Amino acid sequence: MSSTADIAPADPGGAAEVGTREGRTEIPAKLAEYAAPIALVLLWVAFFIATPDFLTLANIGDLLVSATILTVLALGQQFAVTVGGIDLSVGANLPWSAALLGYTTSHGYPIAVGIVVAIVGGLVVGVINGVLVGRLHMTDFVVTLGMLSVLSGLTLLLTHGNTTAVNSPFLQKLALDGIGPVRWFWLLALIAALLVAGIIFRTRIGTHLLATGGRLEAARDTGIAVNRIRLFAYAMAGLLCGVAGVMLVARNGGADPSLQTTYLLSSIAAVVLGGSSLAGGKASVLGTVAGAVLFTSLINGFTILGISQYYQPVAVGAVLLLAAGISRFRK
Repeated sequence: MSSTADIAPADPGGAAEVGTREGRTEIPAKLAEYAAPIALVLLWVAFFIATPDFLTLANIGDLLVSATILTVLALGQQFAVTVGGIDLSVGANLPWSAALLGYTTSHGYPIAVGIVVAIVGGLVVGVINGVLVGRLHMTDFVVTLGMLSVLSGLTLLLTHGNTTAVNSPFLQKLALDGIGPVRWFWLLALIAALLVAGIIFRTRIGTHLLATGGRLEAARDTGIAVNRIRLFAYAMAGLLCGVAGVMLVARNGGADPSLQTTYLLSSIAAVVLGGSSLAGGKASVLGTVAGAVLFTSLINGFTILGISQYYQPVAVGAVLLLAAGISRFRK
């Protein structure tokens, strides 16, 4: 014979323990979402304490101008990461685009033609990556790593290993001038960020980008043309890399054919630290911008403090590892 007394009551402590565990994981997850802005504030405070020369209007203005190049590059990397991929070729696509600009102008063509050639050159590289990854289903890591090597060699062949000077009043004004206190480079980066955010979060193709990165097979089953979406993502990464190449020439006054490893690592780290997942399906444009400013601030602060440039890749690599560690807390 049974009664209600024979039925063991549910353990409320177990439910409370589960709730506590969820609460504990929720806190680091929320902190991880804002890792880049939080780290940026802490870094600026640390450099301000270390030297009063850091938080000056002149230095912050120059810092933000330098950050815009990495920002545009990282926004391009954002597309590849959103679909669950990665673009290692940006380290060579950046000097390749710059070299195309230098080569074109050095052979007597107008600066406008050089700018178009540079941007189209970056786009073509992205399209090739997208075709190999999206259409031929090759591994993105292998494809973009191979493209990194190919472009590095082509750039050296094009420039004979020499830096090409680009004397253009237009590019000089683009890098140095602006509207009042607002620099043209800031506006370019802002426009790029708004366009990328609009594409990813306000258009159907953006929804498809996130869906493709989130669950590739599920996206394919729902009728999304995942191959075209991945091609589009790498094409946009190449296009923005071309834009960054033009900005780099404007900033430096010439095209340096050297492999830009620091820009490559920083672009990936800025995206991951900014809130995106290397597994795909998640993007944060604001976080990516904050991450780009953070890495530029790191190098800027080291320079002001007189710390050897040999420590800079160490710091970038350490933050990249930190970003990878933080990403595990994100849902």
